[in-house]
Amino acid sequence: MTLPMNASIAPAAFFDVDETLVNTKSMFHFLRFWMARQGDDGSGHEAVMAGVRRAAASGVHRSEINRAYYRRFAGVPYAALLEAGRDWWQEYRRGSDAVVVPAWAAATRHRKAGHLVVLVSGSFRGCLEPLAQDLGAHRILCSEPLVDTDGRLTGEVVRPMIGSVKADAVRETVAELGLTAADCSCYGDHSSDLDMLGAVGNPVVVGGDRVLLEHAQRLDWPVLPATPGHLPSPDASPARLLTAAERR
Repeated sequence: MTLPMNASIAPAAFFDVDETLVNTKSMFHFLRFWMARQGDDGSGHEAVMAGVRRAAASGVHRSEINRAYYRRFAGVPYAALLEAGRDWWQEYRRGSDAVVVPAWAAATRHRKAGHLVVLVSGSFRGCLEPLAQDLGAHRILCSEPLVDTDGRLTGEVVRPMIGSVKADAVRETVAELGLTAADCSCYGDHSSDLDMLGAVGNPVVVGGDRVLLEHAQRLDWPVLPATPGHLPSPDASPARLLTAAERR
């Protein structure tokens, strides 16, 4: 994606995606869409999600859950997965509660100020690229599936973009672009985003995660409500978006 003309000197704003910018967990919402295309009536997807919940409850690290997710697509042509991701977004974006309005407004404000807007997510490009296009984001840091010489997914990823890996990716991007971390911002909704939030000078909590709210109160971090709403018009001003969110 095209970077702002002043990207080498302007600060960056890093955004978690799931339940920060969009009002869902994109990977698993997409999985329902994908499985339905394969003939699933919903029961198969619910069985998968029950397994995910059991794994999380038993202490399986989120990065391992992320790896297990992509193993489900071993042998699938990567081009087909990307196309399905784009189709999923075109359907999802029409929902009445598709996005988290205050965070979307914040990203719009950063973009209009000439800041570099970067998505940081454990999801994959098929879901994230059309989202980034609607938002006007400039970069995507995500879980990158490995592809074999025939263009098919191996089932593995380069690195799950989860937890501390997000913080590593933020620091790498700051260093690569010659930015000043103290001038950059970061938005996240889950305690697993804590390392990433701490990697910049202007962290912002989205929603009501207890761990993040404790840090926000102690360190005087701003907190945005996780108010859902329609995908805004590309021309809508951030002030109008926030006003709409506050009315809910």
